[in-house]
Amino acid sequence: MNFSLSDEQVELRSVVRRFLAERATESETRRLMATETGYDPAVWKQLSGQLGLIGLAVPEEYGGAGFGWVELGVVFEEMGRALLCAPYFATVALAIPALLASGDEEACADLLPAVAAGERIATLALTEPAGRWDADGVTLRAEQHDGDWRLHGLKTYVPDGAVADLVLVVARSEAGIGLFAVEGTAPGLTRRNLPTLDQTRKQAELRFDAVPARLIGRDGSGWPGVEEALRRAAVALAAEQVGAAQRALDLAVEHAKVRTQFGRPIGSFQAIKHMCSEMLLEVESARSAALYAMWAADSSPGELADAASLAQAFCTDALNSVVADCIQVHGGIGFTWEHPAHLYFKRASSSSFLLGDADHHRALFADRVLPA
Repeated sequence: MNFSLSDEQVELRSVVRRFLAERATESETRRLMATETGYDPAVWKQLSGQLGLIGLAVPEEYGGAGFGWVELGVVFEEMGRALLCAPYFATVALAIPALLASGDEEACADLLPAVAAGERIATLALTEPAGRWDADGVTLRAEQHDGDWRLHGLKTYVPDGAVADLVLVVARSEAGIGLFAVEGTAPGLTRRNLPTLDQTRKQAELRFDAVPARLIGRDGSGWPGVEEALRRAAVALAAEQVGAAQRALDLAVEHAKVRTQFGRPIGSFQAIKHMCSEMLLEVESARSAALYAMWAADSSPGELADAASLAQAFCTDALNSVVADCIQVHGGIGFTWEHPAHLYFKRASSSSFLLGDADHHRALFADRVLPA
């Protein structure tokens, strides 16, 4: 296997980085953090129309570009580096894989083209007040009356749930767990933004009171597809974490070069040298883990479950470590609201729990490889 990027993938990275340098500046990020929607519709339109990034890994028959998860990982890494405020993760890492993994070709043909074109924002609603990311945590009820489905219950911590036009809801019927499509404007659906540590990624509480829904796939057979979607989301999040860790390392090295003490740059001090070299080791190791998971998502489905769990566990720990060291290199200024380091610290903290913490992913891996 070859984990080096092709010339086309390197060019994709350059294009996305240039775009984000212009449209996802720190000042713009801070502005969008304070808004209710958390994103700029004009930038979202450019991501879909000008760059084609929303439908990048969607098959061509559903209106996408038909690329793979290595290309998608390149994009997520750059977005993590820039802390892009947009419903990209919710739509591309959660909702689209959930639809594709459902095996419902009719639903994919009906729903994916508008999502891939950026005309509709989508998300996946899985977690509930218990905050669990497994099948046992799903208690929201799906009931069928005269052939129509209605949903009853509460979902929490739904990424971009307050602005999504399409909500894919994981619910439990008498037959088991199923996946259901709900319109963002459906009657009986109440949505509100939740206060979050990481204001760059909006999360919402969704309350369902007999909300009409469309069953995706077969009744009671939805969990395998949701689980597959979560694995691919873990790959995307790992790539995001690598990008954020790289940016934190860059900030630390830049500061070490220009900050002087006792008449010399602090980067010349052995303690700072060692800290920066350890940060580099963490970043490059995390990048290798993420690249392996991207490759597995494209080329080795049998390895994806293990690769995704390992990448997510390692990249979570790496980002937390690198961001903490970045703040240490900066000293007191690194703790202030004015400095960008705290934004990456908050992203690291929130990402640690977005799809389950590192221990959760280690447990998933252990359950698969260790004998009962």
